[in-house]
Order: sequence, then structure tokens, then C-alpha cells
Amino acid sequence: MADQLSPDEKFHLITRNLQEVLGEEKLKQILQERELKVYWGTATTGKPHVAYFVPMSKIADFLKAGCEVTILFADLHAFLDNMKAPWELLELRVKYYEQVIKAMLESIGVPLDKLKFVKGTDFQLSREYTLDVYRLSSMVTEHDAKKAGAEVVKQVEHPLLSGLLYPGLQALDEEYLKVDAQFGGVDQRKIFTLAEKYLPTLGYAKRSHLMNPMVPGLTGAKMSSSEEESKIDLLDSAGDVKKKLKKAFCEPGNIQNNGVLSFVKHVVFPLHGEFCVKRDPKWGGDKIYTAFEELEKDFAQELVHPGDLKASVEVALNQLLEPIRKKFESPELRKLSNTAYPNPSKTKGAAKGAKEGGGEDDELDPSRVDIRVGKIISVEKHPDADSLYLEKIDVGEPQPRTVVSGLVAYVSQEDLQDRLVLVLCNLKPQKMRGIESQAMLLCASIEGEPRRVEPLDPPEGSSPGERVFVEGYETGKPDDKLNPKKKVWEKVQVDLKISGECVAQWKDKQLMTKLGQITCKTLKGGNIS
Repeated sequence: MADQLSPDEKFHLITRNLQEVLGEEKLKQILQERELKVYWGTATTGKPHVAYFVPMSKIADFLKAGCEVTILFADLHAFLDNMKAPWELLELRVKYYEQVIKAMLESIGVPLDKLKFVKGTDFQLSREYTLDVYRLSSMVTEHDAKKAGAEVVKQVEHPLLSGLLYPGLQALDEEYLKVDAQFGGVDQRKIFTLAEKYLPTLGYAKRSHLMNPMVPGLTGAKMSSSEEESKIDLLDSAGDVKKKLKKAFCEPGNIQNNGVLSFVKHVVFPLHGEFCVKRDPKWGGDKIYTAFEELEKDFAQELVHPGDLKASVEVALNQLLEPIRKKFESPELRKLSNTAYPNPSKTKGAAKGAKEGGGEDDELDPSRVDIRVGKIISVEKHPDADSLYLEKIDVGEPQPRTVVSGLVAYVSQEDLQDRLVLVLCNLKPQKMRGIESQAMLLCASIEGEPRRVEPLDPPEGSSPGERVFVEGYETGKPDDKLNPKKKVWEKVQVDLKISGECVAQWKDKQLMTKLGQITCKTLKGGNIS
């Protein structure tokens, strides 16, 4: 097919449904001379879900346009991103990603022999690459590195150096994979612009960048591997698909943040060129759409019912998932899935083992972290730091604890007085500009310009000192003091976030007290730190 397409037709196929393209003219120039070389990388962290069909359908477009396509399994990036993938699981998760991504591509009819698959650590640990990392780190400022990774790297209050390295490595991958363009989500735009700025300073060519829009999840927010309600797993049964779609956000006439409608636009139409809405004959019977704009218009005018749309997407989705389910029925792949992503409930160690330092599985038990309801008694300015304040917080002990934080930059001093908050109480005390902070105030936050921060809210009627626990881990006991070398808090914190309903969660399980769930006011999808 590609041999019969003109350069303009190839460009149209390569760029259709993208939200943004950086370096269009360069792409057109290359297409006049030869086929385009493009790569897509995926960090091997959480299990891939159905939103991965969006980049897969674009990869199908690239191949139809004659592109040479490389898929990078970014295992080193997965570790650098706040340890989202433990080092000892990296190899297993790469194998899982390779099997499931190939199964996805096969299910949409993409010939695997036209693709090149590369593992990051196969070239990122070489002498030449490592020297370029050092060269790049001598040019990129901490501000630029942090800004570039703000929407991709997990954001925490005390970021690890590894997260600052992440964007630079992704930039270098373009050179070491010898491509003309990198493809990714629009959330990676700042990493792409960092690559465009700094690769030429190393003597390397500036590449073009192709960006997909971020497809809403089932809750209306970004589809996430770590937010169970927002996603459909590639190995979910037909029953699970039906149940999750039934709960999906799909308001009549609302075409904004509609994950069901977006799936049709970015997956079904590019793959099949049409979509059949199945309806009862008394409501006009089935209708076949050959253009997404017609479907969107009818849905906006409420001529297509959300129930009919969900039922029709269910059919299309199960057709895509069935070959993947069948492939993973093999004992070898079932074992791979279970070992790459062990069930946390099966790896909980005894409380005694956790107290003694335990192993990796014990460290990931959220019960070890001592989070309590606290009440702010007083707020006063730090004597030696303009941006810091001292909060005296009652956490149910004879004496209040002193907490040093910058929360007053986001919430007024008056609003903090007598407020109930969440406090992490078993970290090692740290001196902050000469004053010891005896605990950490936990807040929800969303990075951006400006950064948005809100305190977490305990249930109404809560009292200082009440324990906060993760649903399902009620009986575990916290460590007296967390060993900073074990990084227990850092590993638990990676999976703390705010759901689409503003509920605090750890790995999709609610944070609670005996009176109910922990919430925040407005920061849906935010991080907790």
C-alpha cells in the first residue's frame, strides 16, 4: 500500500488524529526523499490497558505509510520514575510488555515482521550512552529537567534524582535509536521540547515529534494503570468489560471527557473505518457510521443513547480483547503475568517481620506507614525562611508536633487554624532551615503553572490521633520509626493518588478512618505527598 501513496498522502496518514506535530516541514522533506523512521517508547511499569490501543492504531497508520517503526520497552525509565518498577521485577515486566504489546498488534492485524523491538537497557548502559548522559546533565538545569518531566514522572514532595534524569534519557534515545521522529502522548510535550533544545548542543540533529491526545478514562479523567475504575485491563473478562463500561462516565449529549466516545474516535474508526451502533428496532435499529464526526454530532444531539453507545463499544472492544485473552490462557503466560505483577495481598508479611526490616514485599505493606488525623493548633512564620511556616499539630499525643511546611503558599493562614488534616508521623525527624520538623503534612497536588495544592480532608467528626488506614489493611500495625534506608514511605507514596471522585487512594483502595473515606476538595487525579 505504501508504495502507491504520494508523500502528501503518507503525511496525512502519519498525522491524522494527532493533537500536535512539532517539525512538520522536516517530516514532509524526509517523505519526499525516503521513508520516515519513527519510534514509540513505553516504560514497563503498570499493566497496559485498553488505552494502549490508541498508540497501537497509530503504529498501524505509520506502517501503512511505509514508516520504519521501532518500539522501545523502556525498562530503565520504569525504574527511574520513582521506582514504579522494582529493579528485580524489571526483566519480568519487559517480557510481559513484549508479549502483551505483540498480542495487541496481532489483534488489530499489524504484521510484527515490519516492527523492530528494542529493550532500553540493551543500549542505555553502554559507555557511549552513559558519557552522553553526563554531558547532557552538565547542560540541563534542575529547573528544566523537573519541568520537562512534570506530566510524566511521578511528582513527590522530595523528588529523587532519578526522576530528573528521566527526560534527558528519553531525549538521548532519539539519537541512539537513529530515528527521524518520536511518537508519544501530548503529556510528553515538555520532554520533546527539551530534546529539541538540548540534542543540538551535543552535536545531534533535532528530531520531529508526533503527539496523540490524552484519551479520557472511564471516569472522565486520564486513563491510568494505577486507577482501577478508570481503565479496562487487556485481560479483563467479557463480564468485567460489561461491568466497567456500565459504570463509565457517558452523560447524554456530553462529548467532553467522554472516554467511551474517545475510544471509538481513536481506536475503532482508524482500524475499521466505520462503527455500528446497535439499537433495538423500535428505536430505529442498527446504524452504521462511516465518519466519527457524524456519530459525535448525533450523540451531542442525543440521537444516540449512552446505553446503546456503551453496548456497541462493548462488542467492538471484546473483539479486540478476545485474541489477547486466548493467548494468555497458556500456563507460561499466566505465570509470567502473576510473577511480573504479584498480588499485594499475597505478599503481606507479618508485622514482626516488617518491624525487623523485612524484605521487599513487607516494605510495600501500607500498614507500616503511620498516618493519623491531626488538628492544626497554631501557624507561625519560619524565622529563617520566607516560604516556610511552622504548624503545631495535635496528633493525639500529650504534646503537639511541630511540622515545617510551605502550605501557607496555597492555603491562607486563617483557613489552616483549627483545621483537621492528615499527618505522617513515623518518618525520621528532619531539620528544615534549622528547625526540626517532627512529622509531614500530607496534601493533594497537581503540578503545573501554577501548582495547585490542597490539604486532605478526614471524615466529618474525626478526632486528632485517629488512625488512617488503607482499605483491606485495617489490622496491620505501623512501624515505630521508618528506616530511611529502606525507603518504605517513598515506595508506598508512589501509588498514592486522588481518584476521579476526589477520594484518596493507594493502588485503587481507599484511604479511610473508622468514620469513612479521606477526600480532597477539587484536585481530581492529583498526587499525594
